[in-house]
Amino acid sequence: MSTSERRLRPDIAAVVPAAGFSTRMREFKPLLPFGDSTVVEQVIATLRSVGLETIRVVVGWQADRLVPVLDRAGVAWVWNPRYADGMYTSIQAGIRTLPEQAKAFFVLPGDMPLVRRAALQCLIDAWDARPDGILYPGWNGRRGHPPLIACRFAPVLLAESPSGGLRTLLARYADATRDIECPDPGVLIDLDTPEEYDRACGDRRRRGSPIIN
Repeated sequence: MSTSERRLRPDIAAVVPAAGFSTRMREFKPLLPFGDSTVVEQVIATLRSVGLETIRVVVGWQADRLVPVLDRAGVAWVWNPRYADGMYTSIQAGIRTLPEQAKAFFVLPGDMPLVRRAALQCLIDAWDARPDGILYPGWNGRRGHPPLIACRFAPVLLAESPSGGLRTLLARYADATRDIECPDPGVLIDLDTPEEYDRACGDRRRRGSPIIN
């Protein structure tokens, strides 16, 4: 789908944490090859495929390698000086930069290149039908990523740093949370180990290039 064919969504943003140490992978996950590009570029392409223009990739570890790739992709990046304290600090760094017109934002980790456009569109459609709350994608009854979070929750996300991270904090708002079944097992798949990366590359080859639809 071309830019002219899709509906642009200035009301929906995305925060992409990509600042971690990639300890279990033993290589920097965002820049691992994935098809004709890299893992993080695949994530960005999928977000753009649903009309998102406000995308904040949060950098920290290996920023000197990642930033030139993001600059070439024309996507905004945010430096997180506290990246060693965990992903939640990167989510906070990204939220701080969201524009006023954003009404909701995805949190899509930069190591989830198998998430497809169809999953994001399911969440957007559910948001458009009832624009509020916290929406999680699901596959076969299992909750995955990325959540779509109303910006009214941003102040509490910035004010607190729960030991269990984003999911622990959002669990307090179960009455505002909806689970949206999506046609995409990729919402459950991140890349933490070399074995998971190898499986993801095999899945990509089976689906074809690029993995967006």
